[in-house]
Amino acid sequence: MTIPNLITLGRLFLVPLVIVMIVNARWDAAFVIFVVAGVSDAVDGFLAKRCGMASELGAYLDPIADKALIVSIYITLAVVGAIPFWLVVLVVARDIMIVAAVLLSWLLDRPVTIAPFIVSKLNTAAQIAFAALALGSRAFGIDPGPAGTVGELVVALLTLASMAAYLAFWLRHMAGSTETARAGREPPDHV
Repeated sequence: MTIPNLITLGRLFLVPLVIVMIVNARWDAAFVIFVVAGVSDAVDGFLAKRCGMASELGAYLDPIADKALIVSIYITLAVVGAIPFWLVVLVVARDIMIVAAVLLSWLLDRPVTIAPFIVSKLNTAAQIAFAALALGSRAFGIDPGPAGTVGELVVALLTLASMAAYLAFWLRHMAGSTETARAGREPPDHV
């Protein structure tokens, strides 16, 4: 258990706390907890990469913690009417699609390793920024105005672009794996 892994586990424990704060309209506390979670993500990544503390466990824990935080916050914000429900459906559908593709690949004995694309990193940044905007505007009593609408659109477009990128990658992987598997089973074409 490395320090970055402990920080990541701490972020996972913040998820239910921030949900409770949102449900109880404790926007200031929810905003602070969300910011702490975001900072912890940057810190654990920095320590893992720069200080040689990366681990296989951390490679699995970090995206789980990130997705748990984003998906939970988006769902909770939609339930309390702070963000539109359609946006949550889009964000959650993307993550379900990625998990389903990985599981299907394993079930078909064609495991795929999914690494984040640039568009998915931009998507995550936009999702976090939009959640911070939604929480912060309520915490400080500020109307986000057009920034809220622009944030929704940016998150939606980047989520769709990320979804398309992962789907294209997965389809290429599965087609390549199928051709490779067939080539390995068919007899050679020599006389």
